[in-house]
Amino acid sequence: MALPELHRCTLPNGLRVVLAPDRSAPVVGVSVHYDVGFRSEPEGRTGFAHLFEHLMFQGSESLEKLAHFRHVQSSGGTFNGSTHPDYTDYYQVLPSAALERALFLEADRMRAPKLTEENLRNQIDVVKEEIRLNVLNRPYGGFPWILLPPVLFQTFPNAHNGYGDFTDLENATVDDCAAFFDTYYAPGNAVLTVAGDFDPEEATALVEKHFGDVPARPVPVRPSFAEAAPKGEVRAEHTDKHAPMPAIALGYRIPDPVAEVEAYLTYLVLAGVLTDGDGSRLQQRLVHRDAIVVDVGAGCGLFGPLEARDPDTFSITAIHPPEVASQQVIAAVDEELQRLAEEGPTEQELAKVTARWVSTMHREHDRLTSRTLGLGSAELLFGRAELLYELPDKLAGITTDAVAAAAKALRPDSRAVLILNPADGGTE
Repeated sequence: MALPELHRCTLPNGLRVVLAPDRSAPVVGVSVHYDVGFRSEPEGRTGFAHLFEHLMFQGSESLEKLAHFRHVQSSGGTFNGSTHPDYTDYYQVLPSAALERALFLEADRMRAPKLTEENLRNQIDVVKEEIRLNVLNRPYGGFPWILLPPVLFQTFPNAHNGYGDFTDLENATVDDCAAFFDTYYAPGNAVLTVAGDFDPEEATALVEKHFGDVPARPVPVRPSFAEAAPKGEVRAEHTDKHAPMPAIALGYRIPDPVAEVEAYLTYLVLAGVLTDGDGSRLQQRLVHRDAIVVDVGAGCGLFGPLEARDPDTFSITAIHPPEVASQQVIAAVDEELQRLAEEGPTEQELAKVTARWVSTMHREHDRLTSRTLGLGSAELLFGRAELLYELPDKLAGITTDAVAAAAKALRPDSRAVLILNPADGGTE
């Protein structure tokens, strides 16, 4: 796929705009990324960023509830939103003739969402039901993304449950919502991305028409969420009444994805060498040779790679039979990490993993939804939407020595260990 040329502008109200024209298909993607996520929530307001994402779909001062849904779907489009550690995104993909409709809808709710007591109570109930479905009543719900951070991290922004505590959610008020909107949903705290079939000059004029009169507001200073890595191994246990088998999660700190993106990407390759496919190191050792786990995985970021600023997490998870001690699994993981640190992956292993990552990224970039969201998040988090298109070459340049060094850095004396036990007990 030919890489689209990127056009940028910043409106007087501070809104950053990224345009990525591609005339190959008559569709267009529009996304808005706001620089607010789970880590922005104040204490006593866990789950607030996600709750507010729901509220942004509940109408505005000029559109009634559900009108956003109808306008997009009647145009043959799709839409959604999602909350991440450091940002919240909203998007729609529609036929290119409906570009102005999408811009109007996003500008309209950026200007003034409808924050009412009825909408708030309704969406609190929706979020609570979502938590019941995805976490409380599901085996391994919240494992590891909710359960591991409070073991690996000590500060509230990094450690708390971003899905939210029921009491915190129920205590939310309309005034809280208005203050949250005024603080974080200012145009200067957002990136608008338009990708697909459009003329850049025409799109710029439409963006100025619909977003230009959104009032500017002060942009919050984003605090640093930095904290020191664990000094020693930190352990915790959790009982899951729905889990049929015990599980473990190992959490490690990894390089800053903004300042050290090449070093960060090395851990993506390391994760592939460890658990990507039946021929990977931990699949071969733990599943096929020793037969001590039924599932094993590894990866960067608890939501996926490059979805958060520093600090970010590398995790290794495994589900194992009750008769296997968790320490036996951990010891086997440590042995494989040490072997990789000493010998590095083979050239064949490295080539297979990097080729798979590169092909996956090209395939994702070819999908308009993924491309639109990827450009927006890269611009917001890293200040460079172009990074999205540089990632395949950066991954292809990673060496066996770099992967060995990454494995060596995953040290037992600076990590979190989470032991998940079924309700009927587990093994040590």
